Amino acid sequence: MNLGEKMKPVLEKRLAVLKEEIADIDQTLREPDSQDFEERATENEGDEVLEDLGNAALTEIAQIETALERIAGGTYGDCVTCGEAIPPARLEAVPQAAQCIKCAS
Repeated sequence: MNLGEKMKPVLEKRLAVLKEEIADIDQTLREPDSQDFEERATENEGDEVLEDLGNAALTEIAQIETALERIAGGTYGDCVTCGEAIPPARLEAVPQAAQCIKCAS
């Protein structure tokens, strides 16, 4: 089993978790605002945090989907910048990594 095949289920599981988190965030953000001014201010601050979390999740989703495309295309594990092999330890730590440590720095 190559590294791409090994990491594919890990990536797919993380993708499912992130999509669920996005759905939860979206649901929370759609809830009506409180009528109480002070409570609404607190809710708005919370909404900003949720939006930031949602944006981070969307970024990670895009990275994971790209990694899954690289697995399908047979280029998973190759740095998209220099073409060198990404060390397996890096891919195990950050499965969606598209660059070797040198190029990512």
